[in-house]
Amino acid sequence: MNVDVITERISNRKAKEVYELITRQTTVSKIDLLDQSGMTVSTLTRLLEELTSQGLILESGFGASTGGRRPILYEKNPAYAYIFGLEISRTLSKLVLVDLGMNKLETKSWAMTEVMTPGVLLPLIVKEAKRMLAHHGIETSQVLGIGIGAVGPVDRVAGVILEPSYFPASGWRHVDICRWLSGELQVPALLDNGANTAILAESWHQRTRSFKHLLYIHAGVGLRSSMVSEGKVIYGAVDMEGSVGQMIIQTDGVAHRNQAGNYGALESYASLYAIEKAAKSALKKGKATVLVHMVEDPEQVTYQHIMEALKKNDPLAVEIVTEAATYFGIGLANLLNILHPEKVIIGGPLITGGELFFQTATQVAIRKTYYYPAYQVVFSKGQLGDEALAIGAAVMVMNQLVKA
Repeated sequence: MNVDVITERISNRKAKEVYELITRQTTVSKIDLLDQSGMTVSTLTRLLEELTSQGLILESGFGASTGGRRPILYEKNPAYAYIFGLEISRTLSKLVLVDLGMNKLETKSWAMTEVMTPGVLLPLIVKEAKRMLAHHGIETSQVLGIGIGAVGPVDRVAGVILEPSYFPASGWRHVDICRWLSGELQVPALLDNGANTAILAESWHQRTRSFKHLLYIHAGVGLRSSMVSEGKVIYGAVDMEGSVGQMIIQTDGVAHRNQAGNYGALESYASLYAIEKAAKSALKKGKATVLVHMVEDPEQVTYQHIMEALKKNDPLAVEIVTEAATYFGIGLANLLNILHPEKVIIGGPLITGGELFFQTATQVAIRKTYYYPAYQVVFSKGQLGDEALAIGAAVMVMNQLVKA
């Protein structure tokens, strides 16, 4: 189903401008909208009436009086439509159902095991989406669409997941996911890489604040990044989501696990793979650690085991995580010295695993940032946590309403 059916819901360009102004504020008065839009009173009044009659906006009470009548306040109507947001990642996939205010109605997750091929997962997603709609009494006509944030590289225009690496299951190459889901659910489908959808979510969540340039990095099985400037995602000539992991931080460093990867790449020192590899090597060398009581074979060690050991303040776990975080901080400093974002949001399993990685990495990055302390950057784990990718996929669909 063509996404034009979303953009055509608001056919008037000026109406789109007014709607976007309203959506970026909790509530706003007509007087403020006049100042912000530069429109005449008659034009703005007509557009507000149109948007209200369509159910896109609501009159939400009165503002404070400045001497005359109290001004009417307007806000977006969250119940105008509903959106599905879908995350497709290497460790898990997640479906959320939200209203137009990005209020979550329900969520469902699936572990991405070796059996989770597209042929297995996609029918499960469709079945769950239909169940959610039935449970909440929502008709298909009320669904704006489904947004998908997936591991890259992806073809956003064609709606195809191209050739992602390191999926536990086979089959995740050249998956025509938008066409398939749109056909099964009878709603428009949009695709972008997960780092871009995550930063869209965080940017939308902080839309009333003054941050104009945001950098997002997802640290997990691999490293993924994206950037927003003035509320818009920055795109390169190709899908560059995973390129940050190929940043060379040691020219004579270790070989990348992928033959096409760079020697001494950041991802080889700061990722789930790198941390697990370091732990397995230490166990084989006979290093003292509580990990020996958790597995029979060093090759069985997982990131979860290392996190358990870290909670027990195991010296080896502390050493391994600190070293990975230090390398990550070096790579982060390189990005800061080039891009100079106002705020950096870091997410993913390496960040949610505990404070040690986040604190170590950000402290290293600050020490190696060239213009510090004149250049002050804000570091954050984000406001939406593990649901940022899926929520951001829904934001991507919502943004189509104001697209020209």
